[in-house]
Amino acid sequence: MDSTALPVAPAAEPVRERLAAAAFELFAEKGYESTTIDEIASAAGVARRTFFRHYRSKEDVIFPDHDSVLERVRWYLGSSSAADPVFAVAEATRLIFETFMAAPERTIARYRLTRVVPALRDREVASVARYERTMSDYLRGRLPDTPEAALAAHVAAASFAAAHNQVLREWLRAGGAEDAHPALDAALAMVSELMTPLITGVAHNRRS
Repeated sequence: MDSTALPVAPAAEPVRERLAAAAFELFAEKGYESTTIDEIASAAGVARRTFFRHYRSKEDVIFPDHDSVLERVRWYLGSSSAADPVFAVAEATRLIFETFMAAPERTIARYRLTRVVPALRDREVASVARYERTMSDYLRGRLPDTPEAALAAHVAAASFAAAHNQVLREWLRAGGAEDAHPALDAALAMVSELMTPLITGVAHNRRS
């Protein structure tokens, strides 16, 4: 047998997913810093150049496709121009949350990595901030062009992002043992109740 031959991976599994699965297994076994791209590619049964067709770096393997999720969030908010703005942002928050719940084991593994690798933690924080800005921009587009409305939009978006992060963090700390959806429902309801008077108030306080 040719010892240089690549291991055979299941053909039915998408290459991108094979690479991610291999990477997380190696990160757990060897640590993030000690794992190389060549090792990830080999474990997934593909060549190094194939890795770079799907990911720009080792770091990119860890995180969900935030660009794709962000586009979905923007599309949803863009199609919600007739909906109550607070409700629309709450549902956008739920959409973001579901991307983490779609692959719970991967989400837990990512959390463990980001706790020990500062660069990964910084990237996670930056990614979440992009969602918050998108929700804030949506609210500003639904409100008068006043400083008060801009502040209200930022406060509301930050509040929904904080609710999302708190529920997700508690679920992660518990090792994903419980269904997080009831906690998310309660958090979104609480924030919606607090933010509705704020957003409604500035919406009707138009500058002449």
